[in-house]
Amino acid sequence: MTDWIGANAAALTGLADRIWAWAEPSLREWRSAAATAELLRAHGFTIAWGTAGLPAAFVATHGDRGPVLGFNVEYDALPGLSQRAGVPRHEPVAYEGDAYAPAYGPGHGCGHNALAAASAGAAIAAARTLGNRATIKVFASTGEEQLVGKAYAVRDGAYDGLDAFLDWHPSPVTGTGWGGTSALYSATFSFLGSPGHGSNPLGTRSGLDGALLLADMIERLRAGNVAPSGRVSYTISGGGAPNVTPDLRTVWVYVRESSHAAAATLYDKVVTCAHAAAAASGTRLEHRLVTAIRQGLGNQAGARLLHHTMSELGPPAFTDADHAFAQRLQTAIGRPAAGLATEVLPLRPPAEPDLGGPSSDTSEVSWAAPHLSLVAAVVPLGVPLHSWAATAATGTSIAHAGLLAAARYLASAAVTLVEQPGTLAAVREEFEAAERPPAPLPADAEPPYHLPPPEFLDATGQSPRPSRTPPVSAEPLGKI
Repeated sequence: MTDWIGANAAALTGLADRIWAWAEPSLREWRSAAATAELLRAHGFTIAWGTAGLPAAFVATHGDRGPVLGFNVEYDALPGLSQRAGVPRHEPVAYEGDAYAPAYGPGHGCGHNALAAASAGAAIAAARTLGNRATIKVFASTGEEQLVGKAYAVRDGAYDGLDAFLDWHPSPVTGTGWGGTSALYSATFSFLGSPGHGSNPLGTRSGLDGALLLADMIERLRAGNVAPSGRVSYTISGGGAPNVTPDLRTVWVYVRESSHAAAATLYDKVVTCAHAAAAASGTRLEHRLVTAIRQGLGNQAGARLLHHTMSELGPPAFTDADHAFAQRLQTAIGRPAAGLATEVLPLRPPAEPDLGGPSSDTSEVSWAAPHLSLVAAVVPLGVPLHSWAATAATGTSIAHAGLLAAARYLASAAVTLVEQPGTLAAVREEFEAAERPPAPLPADAEPPYHLPPPEFLDATGQSPRPSRTPPVSAEPLGKI
């Protein structure tokens, strides 16, 4: 099983490198999805496209009997993190915007290129080893960085019937535990006003005023309304020119908390602020809930299995050249030149107290099936994910070593779950004993949609559907 991963290392790292070079943003991972599906199809998996109505998502299946084990694939890049691979200084290779609003293009600062290749390789290796003793499913999810794909797929039942879901994420370290991730609400608040000449703003209403008022109120919330486990982050979009009163501006907000209930409470405060900002600016508010996820549900029995497996197989095999590059990159961003993680960390229990942290739409899957999750080093110690420095590392042999180790961990754990029914039973018993919070995503919520290129639709046998139109101003809005 692990021998197959070693023998096919070039195919797996090659897939990771192609996904890294394409650097396709959330919900538009056309080439990355097609390449991952093609690798799985070549090894006997059948492909069903369009999970939850999202064109770049698919479910690949091998077998039809025995325990049903799922593997997680993600392949979206992050905006603004373009960077040349293996270069220890900020050197973007792609740009967006215009002369007045330049921006860097997307890049794999979270290592999803490695995630996709490792999980696909682990699923193939497990399927080859288990044969007809198990059903292997690969859930290739779109838009994880926007926490969209799995939230809608879980709501629509795509993950129903799984006995276990095996997952990993790139990291500066290698290890596992059974702590959860934070719950999250993602929403947009669009402020619609009336345009006019920038030299004579009287009688106009500025959508930018509404957006800035909301941003200021969010900053005020932090003083006495956000617990240490809470986070509120946002961005403002719209563009335009200074001599035109901006009639439409949108604030995109992420609200995080340690539990779904706490996140809902904090989110309601942000919604109240948005209505107040619209009233104060004389604009009309259009509010859209984009996605909502619960906190992640850990699984101690699964974590113990993963930790034993990882300890037996050992940490990623980095070279001296990998360590040397890691130290140059760490020096470039002002971090200690500690190199790369060279051990499997001790098993980690949940943090006490929970001070909050990252979120993933994978947490929604953890309420549909037992979630076995680990991290493996693909960036140097101290290099933060979601940074250009992480992008510089995820396109190198550092990421190759990390993804090959992760593939071995996941494939080995999957085989153990089938060959040791008692272990799988313990994993499932713990999962089924958990008290479940209500699913936060409304039944009528619609995910964001990007129209795929015709060649992708043709290759995958999908049909296009219209994308959601932006809000339209209802003028006249009257006098201020």
